[in-house]
Amino acid sequence: MVEAVFQPGGDAATALYIVAFSLFIIGIKQGTHPTTAKRGNLIAAVGMAVAIVTTLLLDGMGNWGLIFLGLGIGTAVGVIASIRVQMTEMPQMVALYNGVGGGAVALIAWSEIRHGISLGEDFPLDELIPVIFAGVVGSVSFWGSNIAFAKLQDLIPTRPIAAPGQQVINAVLLLAIVVICVILAVDHESPSQGLFILLLVLAAILGNLVVLPIGGADMPVVISLLNAFTGLSAAAAGFALDNVALIVAGTLVGSSGTILTLEMATAMNRSVSNILFSGFGGAPSGGGGGTGEEKPHVSIGAQDAAIKLAYADSVVIVPGYGLAVAQAQHAIKEVADELEKRGVTVNYAIHPVAGRMPGHMNVLLAEADVAYENLKEMEEINPEMSRTDVAVVVGANDVTNPAAKNDPDSPIAGMPIIEVSEAQEVIVIKRSLSPGFAGIDNDLFYEPNTSMLFADAKAAAAEIASEIGNL
Repeated sequence: MVEAVFQPGGDAATALYIVAFSLFIIGIKQGTHPTTAKRGNLIAAVGMAVAIVTTLLLDGMGNWGLIFLGLGIGTAVGVIASIRVQMTEMPQMVALYNGVGGGAVALIAWSEIRHGISLGEDFPLDELIPVIFAGVVGSVSFWGSNIAFAKLQDLIPTRPIAAPGQQVINAVLLLAIVVICVILAVDHESPSQGLFILLLVLAAILGNLVVLPIGGADMPVVISLLNAFTGLSAAAAGFALDNVALIVAGTLVGSSGTILTLEMATAMNRSVSNILFSGFGGAPSGGGGGTGEEKPHVSIGAQDAAIKLAYADSVVIVPGYGLAVAQAQHAIKEVADELEKRGVTVNYAIHPVAGRMPGHMNVLLAEADVAYENLKEMEEINPEMSRTDVAVVVGANDVTNPAAKNDPDSPIAGMPIIEVSEAQEVIVIKRSLSPGFAGIDNDLFYEPNTSMLFADAKAAAAEIASEIGNL
């Protein structure tokens, strides 16, 4: 009875797939707010379960042993990773999972080519073209995501890594890929499996060479773009397999990834092409503009910081990746709690690209039970900065650098920033004067209203909270 009902492309299977991707859409919608994000994740997971079960019950499905082995391994890896991976490592995990998706699509495309050849029949162009597209884009996404993961995990240098004539090499590779795609399409009656494997290899090389020259500062945008690639390749595979759920899910991922990529590029005041081809970020410089000489700056201790904060009327906390590395979100919340007991107004300024992925800071602060209404987006908080008594920068660097506004020759010139230098006083909690992902000196450190507190963010925040409590 199952075989008679669950036919590929049949009404029953299509109806269940519609239920599945409807749950995907509801889950994404629920995920746009912290109070409903957990529920949205569960709803989307139910949708995925419906899609998987429906696919397993399709007529002609075989190799049950291998399928359940794969499901078991995937489930074990996913559960262990979700328990053990720290929030600081979440961007790396996103990059890795995205790469696995792209790799899976590339393997599906290869499988479809082999299946078509084994049948000994003409390979319809309306199936072959999506398969070729899925194979190329999936392979690029897999290998590019692996490089992004390696850079974020510090397995390879975060600085741009490029050979002489890098862009020419990439252009030649892209041209070769296009030529092979055309040959496969022209010879669609009997496409060459060897030629398709060569296509996957060239796409893999291109995926590596495109991401290697991109600096660590731009990795969040690259991950988002590769996520869009994976979605588009999955949608193409869905067309080849006549799978409605795969088409819609891939389109959702592709479109949302594209929108996010464009929004992040806008937040950095840069084009996507500039991010991909400029080789920006990751070059170290010393405190003092790279001259090796340390510029004059004011250094304070936790007690001094506590006094400045305790006698303020308004405080804005600006979190960055350093906060994530130090796992200081709970200690910072303790500082805010102590200040609020004294009647101080405390808000948090969130830059769109703070951390290593969109929403990184929001998730960290939500984990520490920071009220959502206290999280202010850049456009909302900047007009308030001039009326703020003390701005506390915790591990943020490039997103607070006044050079973006004041130095037209700076690599980050024009990038919208949290304008903390407009506050009456600024306290920067940081281990040293080292640059951020962009690899450039932060002029904020040397402003007359800035005080540097050199310490681990978690330890410093805990000490400040204790000092405020003793005042």
